[in-house]
Amino acid sequence: MSRIGATIKARQSQGQKALIPYLVAGDPNLPTTAQLMHALVAAGADIIELGFPFSDPSADGPVIQKGAERSLAAGTTLRDVLELVSQFRQSNADTPVVLMGYLNPIEIMGYERFVNEASTAGVDGVLIVDMPPVESGQMIKLLRQQQMDAIFLVAPTTSAARAELISKQCSGYLYYVSLKGVTGAAITDTESIRRNVRNLKKLSDLPVVIGFGIKDEKSAASMAELADGVVIGSALVERIAELENKSQHSDADIAATVSLFATVRKILDNFN
Repeated sequence: MSRIGATIKARQSQGQKALIPYLVAGDPNLPTTAQLMHALVAAGADIIELGFPFSDPSADGPVIQKGAERSLAAGTTLRDVLELVSQFRQSNADTPVVLMGYLNPIEIMGYERFVNEASTAGVDGVLIVDMPPVESGQMIKLLRQQQMDAIFLVAPTTSAARAELISKQCSGYLYYVSLKGVTGAAITDTESIRRNVRNLKKLSDLPVVIGFGIKDEKSAASMAELADGVVIGSALVERIAELENKSQHSDADIAATVSLFATVRKILDNFN
């Protein structure tokens, strides 16, 4: 079992839910991202989804798009992101890190080189938003060779046949997209999410986590009732935007930025 699977299983054994924050690496700069990663772990994050910036993040709403723009403006590259993970591993050997992003930067680096360098850096899993499952065989093979997880999105519009294919190819966890839209939109149909997550659990023993549209304590709690964990992205990236114009970030600034996660952690711990 991977470090990702073991982490979620440990929460499940306690009747609790996994908390997974998403942040754009290099937003507003790499040193701040490093601070935030450690602060998120201290606030109760189980897994960190680390986005590598791309100029056309088609699945993301305005908040995360602007985060990617800030990161790219600071000169962040995919290789910088891998170095960031490597630095994080110098003081944290336990918290799983999932790289999330788009295929273009990986194509430029090359699949094999990317997977090898990601493994060396200490990455646990990879989620490539725009890589179709039917075209992902080479990437999955390379990831498995390095004992890394290949994570896929399942959307409300995903057909039953495609969901079954994804469930067979995926490892670590299945990421269920809560809405028909981009990140940061509002969740409006809880009952369909309940039904679709239930169907996913019939297809696979993998944990199911829900992301997109989780903005606050209330939405995190309602989605946690339906799945094994929640991903919070836009709400965090929106707070990070407030750090952009500060030349130095105090411990208090960082603590305020991640304060939502400490509150959500307490909520998720009370599901047992």
